[in-house]
Amino acid sequence: VEGILGAVPSISKLRGTNNDDWIDRLNHRYTVLLLVIFAVVVSTGQFVGEPIQCWCPAEFTDAYEAYTTYICWISNTYYIPMEETIPIDIRQRQDAEITYYQWVPIILLFQALLFKIPNLFWRFTHSASGVNLDKIVAMSEETQLGSPEDRAEAIKNLAMYLDKWLDTYQEYKNNIFVRAKKKAQTFCFFMCDRRGGTYLVGLFITIKILYMANVIGQFFLLNAFMATKYNLYGFEVIKSLIENEPMMESPRFPRVTLCDFQIRQLQNLQRWTVQCVLPVNLFNEKIFIFLWFWYCLIAFLTAVNLVKWVFYQLYQNNKVQYVKKYLKTSNEINSGFDKKLCAKFSRDYLRNDGIFLMYVISKNSTNLVVADLIKELWKIFKSKHKPHSNNVEDEPMMNSEKEPLSGSHLLNSSA
Repeated sequence: VEGILGAVPSISKLRGTNNDDWIDRLNHRYTVLLLVIFAVVVSTGQFVGEPIQCWCPAEFTDAYEAYTTYICWISNTYYIPMEETIPIDIRQRQDAEITYYQWVPIILLFQALLFKIPNLFWRFTHSASGVNLDKIVAMSEETQLGSPEDRAEAIKNLAMYLDKWLDTYQEYKNNIFVRAKKKAQTFCFFMCDRRGGTYLVGLFITIKILYMANVIGQFFLLNAFMATKYNLYGFEVIKSLIENEPMMESPRFPRVTLCDFQIRQLQNLQRWTVQCVLPVNLFNEKIFIFLWFWYCLIAFLTAVNLVKWVFYQLYQNNKVQYVKKYLKTSNEINSGFDKKLCAKFSRDYLRNDGIFLMYVISKNSTNLVVADLIKELWKIFKSKHKPHSNNVEDEPMMNSEKEPLSGSHLLNSSA
């Protein structure tokens, strides 16, 4: 195992970065690891031993026995229960063939690739939002390690960087088309629009839809691969457990099969039928039982997580309450004006992508870092939206003072 894992250039690169949630990591990290381990267990002779052993007639020499073993492994064996007679019709035997057991390690690795693809797509596309999500998460984690002064300075620099990003991708027009697009994005949140503030959220939910489609598609893939109703396999196991039935040999993973092959001797073709045992199916049966329940668990958790995110995006008040929660913990909501400004701060300044970034930081760092970061962004935003009533009242006073002075100056000059 060490030799196999040592041949991989860098396992850490395959893990990805912590810029998603634990449901995503359950799909693209832990499930991939499980599938790779299962592929190694099945394919390594150290764990499985000989994948097939055939009972040959007494007149077979050692060369014949070796040939029988190899030909029955690379060609498909077929399963006929012991209580049934072997059919004479060759086509009936072919219909009972088992075609998957040679390819189990390949299909497991292919499944691992399918679980990893959504994460690779996320890693290659989220940078188009204009912000380096990996660096933001890494900087947020590093703020917990320094002194209080260094931490405060890092939070301030991070807030200034996010303020520039948020200002850069604001809508610079406010015509009827922009307003219609904002209205549509309230419901069509999966529209990936950087200036609309929905790029990261739309992409993130799209990735979750891909995870959901992938785990459901795994059942159909295994149905086609095994040529059996794999999607019902778990229910049959549950039924046998409830009824206290002994775990009998499954026809999906038979351990004793039959093999037909022909030997050419000069102009004669001699057909042989031998009985073979497949020890590898002892592992395959347990692996695919576990995978059935594991995929059901992942499908359920991914579906709940997807519905939660869709619900969260449809109701705008949830985002305002999310931001207000952190501002209240920092004692930054002190007046009615602050409450009104908080809604504008959430909807027009941070918007969906900014709040999503806070969520990612909180899941991969601590809520304390998010509270301090929102507090700094709130100060920056509030400085741009201070009431200017005092300045407006001062201008008439200054003008009224200037007018008498200018009048007296004119009188003196005329005199």
